[in-house]
Amino acid sequence: MKKQAKEKIKEENKKGKKSAKKKNIFLRVVLILLLIILIAGGIFAYRLYKRYNEEGWSGVSKELLGHDEETVNRLDKIYCLILGQSQNLTDTIMLASYDPKTQEAALLSIPRDTFIGDNKAYASGYDKINAVYQTGVDNLLEDVREITGINVQYYLNVDTEALKVLVDEIGGVYFDVPIDMHYTDRKQGLYIDLQAGYQLLDGDKAEQVVRFRHNSDGTTYPYEYGGEDLGRMKTQRAFLTALLEQTIEKMDVNMIFSFMDIMEQYVVTNLNFDAVKDYVPYILEFNIDNLKTATLPGVSEQAGNGTWIYTVDEEEAKATIDELFFGITPTDEIEGNTIDSNTISDSETIDTESLSVEVLNGSGSSSKLSEVVSRLEAEGFKVTQTGNTSTTNNTTVLERKDMSESERNKIKEILGTENITTGDSTSIVDVTIIIGTDYVM
Repeated sequence: MKKQAKEKIKEENKKGKKSAKKKNIFLRVVLILLLIILIAGGIFAYRLYKRYNEEGWSGVSKELLGHDEETVNRLDKIYCLILGQSQNLTDTIMLASYDPKTQEAALLSIPRDTFIGDNKAYASGYDKINAVYQTGVDNLLEDVREITGINVQYYLNVDTEALKVLVDEIGGVYFDVPIDMHYTDRKQGLYIDLQAGYQLLDGDKAEQVVRFRHNSDGTTYPYEYGGEDLGRMKTQRAFLTALLEQTIEKMDVNMIFSFMDIMEQYVVTNLNFDAVKDYVPYILEFNIDNLKTATLPGVSEQAGNGTWIYTVDEEEAKATIDELFFGITPTDEIEGNTIDSNTISDSETIDTESLSVEVLNGSGSSSKLSEVVSRLEAEGFKVTQTGNTSTTNNTTVLERKDMSESERNKIKEILGTENITTGDSTSIVDVTIIIGTDYVM
């Protein structure tokens, strides 16, 4: 019995030694693999650091991704819907594009009140595009495709907190704040207190700039800038341009990983690494001067039930989208250089005296706005945008593009004013009319 027990113990000891030997071999293999990984990682890190110092992050990323001279020619233009979410509404909606072949990019602001319903007479807040996100981002993408005619597949929904963190991460953004901004909304916890002028904005102040619409006393952007919502969209595009430019200037390897952390925490997107990885090296070479921006053309108006909506001008919108994203102008269409079937036949002519007119109401009277718009349209003018601006005494006309003498005289006759001045020629409209309290119906 004892002999059997001893034999059993010996057998178990042998098995234990074999098992320990196997474990030791396994541990050695793991340690060797780890050592190889560490050595390879060190060599890789050294090469990465050396190449980064010689060629910058763009050169490094191209090598890592295995790019050659022909890679960029295989990349298509990419479209992405950028959303800024606040309280379950997407108050910031921009369609962005980037073409690595031409190194051109574009941003189109879509007003948050853009009407996407079926019947204006019964319009409500749920018929505005900024409420669609609540029903699902796929529905929002579909509405944007319908409005723009562009088959956008990707979206990037950014929490406003991400903007603050990103700006702080790069050490702030230098930006020219267009006007004094003073607004308080305790419900939202929003406190805006900024002076106009060029300055370094930290994350908190950056959020104040992009969320500002009007001051607590009701004043807002000056009429030549664009009024409340149009002014805010213009400021947002200008700030994003400055942010992009200054981020690219400060980009380094460490910052890439910080951005990845910010993305993971504050951004919801359907973009995946495989979809965008090949674009990264070229985006890092992007020149901000190649960025074009615009607002979707349309008219702010009251629906039948009194709800304010933004109605897209389909003709003007098509022209703006063609020029912004495809570089196509009406002249190109006549010459046959268009990418779609909606071309102008040889027998058609363009009315060179037809003006696109923006009407801003600074009189405080909606009746005056309606009358001016009606009289302008009756005389053949195209009123493409309307809106409200801060109260002003004098009715003013800003001539952004040259008018003929007959057009100038007709506008003077309609408005009963001689007050015509030169406005910013980069606007998407030809003429801006500001209705003052002096306008007589």
